[in-house]
Amino acid sequence: MTSGVPQKHESPLAGDSLAVSSGRPLSGVRTRTTRVLALLLGVVSSLLFASSALGATASVGLGSAASFSVLAGSTVTNTGPTTMFGDLGLSPGSSVTGAPQVLGETHVDDAVAIGAKSALTTAYNQAAGLPSNGSAGTDLAGQVFLPGVRTASSSLLLSSGSVTLNAEGNPNAVFVFQIGTTLITGSNTSVSLINGAQACNVFWQVGSSATLGTGTSFVGTIMAAATITANTAATIHGRLLAETGAVNLDTNTITTANCASSASGTGGGSEASFAEEAVLGTGSTPGTGSSPGTGAPGAPPSASKTVLSKKGAHSKRKKSKRHSSQHHSSARPALPHERGAFTG
Repeated sequence: MTSGVPQKHESPLAGDSLAVSSGRPLSGVRTRTTRVLALLLGVVSSLLFASSALGATASVGLGSAASFSVLAGSTVTNTGPTTMFGDLGLSPGSSVTGAPQVLGETHVDDAVAIGAKSALTTAYNQAAGLPSNGSAGTDLAGQVFLPGVRTASSSLLLSSGSVTLNAEGNPNAVFVFQIGTTLITGSNTSVSLINGAQACNVFWQVGSSATLGTGTSFVGTIMAAATITANTAATIHGRLLAETGAVNLDTNTITTANCASSASGTGGGSEASFAEEAVLGTGSTPGTGSSPGTGAPGAPPSASKTVLSKKGAHSKRKKSKRHSSQHHSSARPALPHERGAFTG
């Protein structure tokens, strides 16, 4: 028997009834829901855009290895008047022969060299692990590459002429070459940078050894698992970094290639230089007036000094402006290669 009190029946739209009874119109609830969804979509879009941007500027952070023109594992050998503008490092080996002219500092099996070798291993693995944007082929001769990561499953050759890296007007554009075994360049070949491409944003990850032919004008940081050999009068705007083997030099000039991405690994960046390079602002190799790769370098500027570190000892860092201003100068000094499109 039912009482005289009406029974309460829940509406299928109970939530809507509550919203109405509480004085909150449905239109207001739906408006807030729409705004929340729009905000979430905006966040997702931003994340997708950021991910796309990062993918377009694959970077390699060199850490404490960034200041080295040459870094080796077993030995460093040299013939002739080789000049390097950055540091020279060796670990765990202890033999540097041929007295290359080092305008930075020399670290032989000390804490600095050991730390740089560890940073090199990290950078090598990072470069090797980047997703590929396509094949580099087997011969670079005559090819033009846009920014990104290119892969050669075995050896990679630059047999003749030049290979061109086109930044398409983006000075932060990064180029990475992943090479399964060897990198070899023929005599008098070159790497050309156009449309804003910078040497500090070019990386060559080599699975075994790299050999630069006589008179080669090369660009970028070579990170080789084993040995690097630069033959007579090869010039490098970048670095020669060998994990386990030797770096063999012969009358070479190695100018620096430093930018924000070299140390931080956060993307491309503008290139800076050491002050010593400003001395060479006439577009010549040291003391000769000839273009890189066309003649033997002469005596380097006499004002620069080097510091040789003995095993187990820390070298005394030079108290100059090199580390405080030259890497991040707003007015970049003229470099040996500043002749329009750089070819080495």
